[in-house]
Amino acid sequence: QVQLVESGGGTVQAGGSLRLSCEASGRPGSTYSMVAWFRQAPGKEREGVAVIYTLAGTTYYADSVKGRFTISQDNAKTTLYLQMISLKPEDTAVYYCAADDRPVLPGPNPHPSELDFGYWGQGTQVTVSS
Repeated sequence: QVQLVESGGGTVQAGGSLRLSCEASGRPGSTYSMVAWFRQAPGKEREGVAVIYTLAGTTYYADSVKGRFTISQDNAKTTLYLQMISLKPEDTAVYYCAADDRPVLPGPNPHPSELDFGYWGQGTQVTVSS
């Protein structure tokens, strides 16, 4: 049974940094074709933050976080990270990691929707104070 567990959330002042982690268990990390971070702020829809297409070896970021957030994996591909710097109050949200194992390559729009992922973590709260 696949399980994704996030950690690393917390409260930080604007301009600060956090690193989120997502531990995957239940199957080899190389199984996943897409791994990603999403976030959901109060009263808003869940939105994609960053994604890795593992078959293509490519990463994509939402415009709102480009240059500030970095998505990465460990060598075993069982831990997904999101390094966040220069945090802003508008980054406040619950952050979720997601994964899927269906073969996929990035298309003309490389930003997947949440419907493209079959496995989800429980989320970790990030709060950025001004």
